[in-house]
Amino acid sequence: MQLPPLLSLIGQLVAQPSVSSYDPQYDQSNLPVVHLLAEWAETLGFAVSVQQISPSKANLLAVLGDAVDRNGLVLSGHTDTVPYDAGQWHSDPFCLSERGHRLYGLGVADMKAFFALALSAAAAIDRKQIQRPLVLLATADEESSMSGVKWLVQQQERPGRYAVIGEPTRLRPVRMHKGVMSESLCVHGHAGHASDPALGANAIEGMHAVIGDLLAWREELQQRHHHAAFSVPTPTLNLGAIHGGDNSNRICARCQTDIDIRLLPGMMPAAVREELRRRLAQSLKNQPRLRLECNALFEGLPPFETPADAPLVHACEHFSGHAAEAVAFGTEAPYLSSLGLETLVLGPGDIAQAHQPDEYLALAQLQPGIDIYRQLIERFCLHA
Repeated sequence: MQLPPLLSLIGQLVAQPSVSSYDPQYDQSNLPVVHLLAEWAETLGFAVSVQQISPSKANLLAVLGDAVDRNGLVLSGHTDTVPYDAGQWHSDPFCLSERGHRLYGLGVADMKAFFALALSAAAAIDRKQIQRPLVLLATADEESSMSGVKWLVQQQERPGRYAVIGEPTRLRPVRMHKGVMSESLCVHGHAGHASDPALGANAIEGMHAVIGDLLAWREELQQRHHHAAFSVPTPTLNLGAIHGGDNSNRICARCQTDIDIRLLPGMMPAAVREELRRRLAQSLKNQPRLRLECNALFEGLPPFETPADAPLVHACEHFSGHAAEAVAFGTEAPYLSSLGLETLVLGPGDIAQAHQPDEYLALAQLQPGIDIYRQLIERFCLHA
């Protein structure tokens, strides 16, 4: 049996809704995508395992070659998409359309087309020559909780020796990216009549002190940490939202600020979070009627870096014709790296087109993407 044509593969994947979201009203199952990929992988001779993460979520692990050998190449991607703004699309998000040498559809770049290219590359090799296994990994919920790749980490089973994640990088190799943290800071005070400040404790004034310490700490972080490979070579701290008070004639009893921190390689979320809380513990020492509460909005994504001289980096630079780069967006790479896989990010499409209406992928990226993945399979699976 043969695979369907390339555009049919992509179209069928796009046609299967698989939104992941922390909000239950948007969250959907990824099982239809997983079952499609499983069917196609089995057509090519892969041994397929569907790893159930929850009743509606699953990973796919498909192995071509010796399933006991954990030293092959893993081609990895996520099966889910972000939610979408239906009224802002110029075509049906779930119906692949072609306009102006581009393919349009939800998830076409981030990152369903990757699976079609990876399977097409696998179909082009001589399976009888495989010396090390080729693994296709498809994970759940990367766009929200990353439950799929975290489940793999919990199992502590390394699926291969090398991993290429097909996130949209314009087919340029990416060997490092920043990490991310989101924290909520809430100052609790006491309400009272605005005519007499002594009747209450103003949480907004307390937040003023907290923000002052935050900005001073940000400057210290940027002085201590620098990485020239990134276009923004320092860690960043963004004051993303602030909410406090309810009326001008009431002393504010509660004020909350949410912040985003982007971490350079070497900065781990847990350590940075501990430093943040230690630093802010003194912010309200002169205002005993105020209390600061710090909460993580999510546990944090670690930064990622693979050494420049790693064999996978050299191979991807050679086959793509581009030097390895650093990017600001996050991926599942740090989790696969933690399992001992030499990891790199390289896929079709541009991250600038992701997470917005009329997401598209240039047709010119398709065949070069297949060629790169085929050459990687030959290098790490056929000539190992």
